[in-house]
Amino acid sequence: MSTTSVVEVINAPASPLAERSASSSITSRPNQPVFPAEDAQHEDISKGKTVVVISSVTCITGISSLLAGVVTVCIPAMAKDVNLEGNLLLWPASVYALTCGCTLLLSGAMADLFGARQLYLLGCFLQSAFTLACGLAKTGIQLIMFRAFAGIAISMCLPSAVSIITHAFPSGKRRNIAFASMGGGQPIGFSVGLSVGGVFTDTIGWRWGFHIAAIINTVIFLIALKWLPSIGKREPVTWNRFLTEVDWIGAFLASGFLAMVSYVLAVMTESLSDIKKPANIALLVVSGVSIGSFIGWVERQERLGRPAIIPNSLWKNRSFTSICVSVFMVWGAFNATEQLSSFY
Repeated sequence: MSTTSVVEVINAPASPLAERSASSSITSRPNQPVFPAEDAQHEDISKGKTVVVISSVTCITGISSLLAGVVTVCIPAMAKDVNLEGNLLLWPASVYALTCGCTLLLSGAMADLFGARQLYLLGCFLQSAFTLACGLAKTGIQLIMFRAFAGIAISMCLPSAVSIITHAFPSGKRRNIAFASMGGGQPIGFSVGLSVGGVFTDTIGWRWGFHIAAIINTVIFLIALKWLPSIGKREPVTWNRFLTEVDWIGAFLASGFLAMVSYVLAVMTESLSDIKKPANIALLVVSGVSIGSFIGWVERQERLGRPAIIPNSLWKNRSFTSICVSVFMVWGAFNATEQLSSFY
């Protein structure tokens, strides 16, 4: 199961900027405060649009976790149906979390550039398409590929959903409810997926888990397309803006590091001795070089006053760093416990 937590620290009364970042400090500039005061006024949205925003982000994250639960329970039947080899049994579940985690930073940067609403809708549409494709897969390789693309799709939704919430609601009850619902939809969705996955396997078949999820996802996409509030006016995306306003090198270095480490960890689930294989050792070495290069690169970007994907100075804020470490440990333990509990 893949989950994403939202960390929000505020030091001033609420009110939005013209365009908030899609994730904490993505494309932040070195002289920008870590937690800037919000001094503009949010546009008061109706109760109907409030329901649309909260329901949309909750359902999208919930469906992604629901499918993770379905895959966890249905993988024996899925493997038999699509002739999935034994050494690839864990990949339909692992590759989804792998591609999602590795593309979150890039997706956040794209949301800052092209707009959170636009990227969110694109992610919703692609998740519907690839979820349906998983249900139609004929071979194990097709299933793994479609799950990988679905992971990229949900990575477009997650950071942009955070931006949509912070734009739609000022600090207070509605924003808290929105973030709580978005986070709560993930474990609830996973638990529901475990239950319905077993039912589908014994009755109408595991493919219907993906078909029904795709239908629900499409309905959510259409509702969001019609009623999801826009986020201010945006300047046209020019080639110059595309190249200069996003730290693409930093994003690719960080994503590459996450991809290589996650891949090696996924491979090791079959046997710990696999870490001794030359290919895995090489990947770990390259990943170490990548993270070192990333730290040096963002330091250079800050020094030159250019956009940095995650500025090193951000971690000097003890409150932010402590919260991030705490959230990482808590959600890591929670995810592991929930996954292991599904085996009993």
